[in-house]
Amino acid sequence: MTVLVTGGAGYIGSHTALALCDAGEDVVILDDLSTGFDFMVPARATFVRGDVADEALVGSLITTHRIEAVLHFAAQIVVSDSVVRPLDYYLANTTKTRALLAAITRARIRHFIFSSTAAVYGERDNEPLREDMAPAPINPYGRSKLMSEWMLEDAAAATGLSFAILRYFNVVGADPHGRSGETTLPATHLVKLAARAALGKHPALSVFGTDYPTPDGSCVRDYVHVSDLAQAHVAALTHLRRGAAPLKVNCGYGHGFSVLEVIDVVKRVSGVDFAVKIAPRRAGDPAVLIADNRRITEILGWTPQYDDLEAIVAHALEWERQLVARNL
Repeated sequence: MTVLVTGGAGYIGSHTALALCDAGEDVVILDDLSTGFDFMVPARATFVRGDVADEALVGSLITTHRIEAVLHFAAQIVVSDSVVRPLDYYLANTTKTRALLAAITRARIRHFIFSSTAAVYGERDNEPLREDMAPAPINPYGRSKLMSEWMLEDAAAATGLSFAILRYFNVVGADPHGRSGETTLPATHLVKLAARAALGKHPALSVFGTDYPTPDGSCVRDYVHVSDLAQAHVAALTHLRRGAAPLKVNCGYGHGFSVLEVIDVVKRVSGVDFAVKIAPRRAGDPAVLIADNRRITEILGWTPQYDDLEAIVAHALEWERQLVARNL
């Protein structure tokens, strides 16, 4: 049987496709390359360029490749951008997920894993976020993902679809073997931006707000290495194949670093004291997002291998050097 990975030419999707290929799975990647790159597609995977909302195409892929499970990563993901262009996010993240679900339930796909986000929780009182907390997203990105979670749960109740929802915290780093990394441009994520500043690709790095209710005034995030996140998806697929109950879990390390702390580590690892500018807060940014990750560790036995900020930064820097060589 074969696994279909939507958005598999993008950041998290490509790393998960690599992990699946490394585990011996047959993988088909569906990506429209609107933000992904074909050089991110694993050599062992079959690549098809197309839209996840093309129900006829998805149905054909399922039949032709005998797809058994779908891992859905294709989405728009920039929180601040979602505030400016909310309808684009509801189209990409909600409407297109609905079309994908229609195609896979029609074809009686057995397993579905959904790429969700900690943004569904919204603002909290600096406490670790638990899966049983009532969601209260404060931006269109989080709302678009939560609506997709609801659709998935309703579709599963009606059809018996086996599913897992993985809520990501801040995903960082790159494949330790240099096969993939974060390539989306223009860059928006902190570690990538800081790495590019260290390599001279940006004149300065902006810090958006130093007046948050945190120890140093900058936002605190739970940074999870993308390769650990990829392994969480492999574990979730194994869990579903065993006939286990539907699953909703946080993907994070359970502790956080502030923006200013991350910048210090990037400067130390790179050996470059790049310029930093303080800017106003961005719309839709909570002060603190940290996972309560007990559920994923207990149910899936997930054991992170790269919970080390210096290693994360080193992998990200090496990937950025590859991109500079590609003139990206």
